[in-house]
Amino acid sequence: MPYSIDLTIHEEGLKNAVEMAKKRNIVIPTFKQMKDPENHTPAAIKEKLKNTGLWDVDSANLFRITWKNEPKKTGGLFGKVNYIELPKALTGVDARIIAIVGKWFPTGAHKVGASFGCLAPRLVTGQFDPLHQKAVWPSTGNYCRGGAYNAQLLGCESIAILPEGMSRERFDWLETVAGEIIATPGTESNVKEIYDKVWELRRTRDNIVVFNQFDEMGNHLWHYQVTGGAMEEVLREVLGVDGRYAGVVVTSGSAGTTACGDYLKKVFPNSKVGVGEALQCPTLLENGFGAHRIEGIGDKHVPWVHNVKNTDLVMAIDDDDSMGFIRLCNEPAGKKYLRSLGLKEDFIDRLPLMGISGAANVLMAVKMAKYYELTSKDVILTVFTDSMEMYGSRLKEMEEEFGPYSDMNAAADHARHVLGVRTDGLLELTYQERKRVHNLKYYTWVEQQGKTSEELNAQWYDAEEYWGSIHAMADKIDERIEEFNKMTGLL
Repeated sequence: MPYSIDLTIHEEGLKNAVEMAKKRNIVIPTFKQMKDPENHTPAAIKEKLKNTGLWDVDSANLFRITWKNEPKKTGGLFGKVNYIELPKALTGVDARIIAIVGKWFPTGAHKVGASFGCLAPRLVTGQFDPLHQKAVWPSTGNYCRGGAYNAQLLGCESIAILPEGMSRERFDWLETVAGEIIATPGTESNVKEIYDKVWELRRTRDNIVVFNQFDEMGNHLWHYQVTGGAMEEVLREVLGVDGRYAGVVVTSGSAGTTACGDYLKKVFPNSKVGVGEALQCPTLLENGFGAHRIEGIGDKHVPWVHNVKNTDLVMAIDDDDSMGFIRLCNEPAGKKYLRSLGLKEDFIDRLPLMGISGAANVLMAVKMAKYYELTSKDVILTVFTDSMEMYGSRLKEMEEEFGPYSDMNAAADHARHVLGVRTDGLLELTYQERKRVHNLKYYTWVEQQGKTSEELNAQWYDAEEYWGSIHAMADKIDERIEEFNKMTGLL
């Protein structure tokens, strides 16, 4: 296969990784175990998890890199996929909008899975040497949190890179796990500045390995296998006899999560994949640029791991809509208003499971439902990548800027920012429009980051073989992980 994830063995690094695992009692999970933890997690690991907190820096939590954790802060094991369905009274559309929930991953965000998908293959092949190298995690938010956390669990030193304008909570939390934190200029849309810092580190330090979520195919593969598989299970549960799966919508951060759409198109060939961005930075939609407030979205470029040929829609979400939506769902006056709509208390209590990008995802689903005129038989899937746990400071900032939140504010925000969402800022992609988005990769990846135009063309003209070769790597990586675990003798 010309394009796949490199599993070449580096003997010295592998020897050191095995010794580190023995010393720290580290057992590494397989993709199979992350997809079906209940049936495949070793009994000894399950027993340990009964006394382990969800965010504890404990290697047993590697087995909680799954959508199926019991929703408990400590001692939980496994069950079905965590998801939440948003009712019509909130969304204003007949279509069923269902979001799988990232809150119940270690670190409270699903990026811990994406970063694992990047680090684990390098570790079990010895391509990353935990005794002599540091893992660099360039990110606009949760990815560097997940990477630094996984590095701690796997006995690796880490460097987290993220824009200085990200929420204070992110920096405070990173200080507890990352060996070094580098804040780059700007906010969510300043990805180029992150790349520049990475090149500076490459020039000045010889003991680093960069795990760039935007071009690491382990990110794509993890979401294809684990997120895609989780979404299929939810659909099997909720569709019933008459239900129809319409498609999945996700914002384009690293574009790793878009891989779940590739998976679901294999199972449901007529389904759609919608990819979103901020209206204030409409790169996919208009080749545009700008700054915005939807934290965790990488902008002004098209990630290398995005299979653009499989994308049916691009949508731009006004960040005022996302911010108004989260204020509605988290302020006391907003909750009071939602009760007046007839929403149940247990549902309102679960709304903080939706962070800022999750709010954007829901609004994308509303756009899709309106654009395709979907009915109550239709199901749209999306993701709550993280929860409000990392955004309390944003609510305080909005209160300082706009004043206390009132009953009238709540009604206005619901009418304007949710019910009032329209189908503008949406483009259903033709072949040529897909190719236009795909071609934007050239300027970032070939001109700036050292990729080849031959591989760029292979992603497009040999798409089935190219992306299929990546998807076929899961079993091979699992075999390598199992061999690594045998070498440690811990199972």
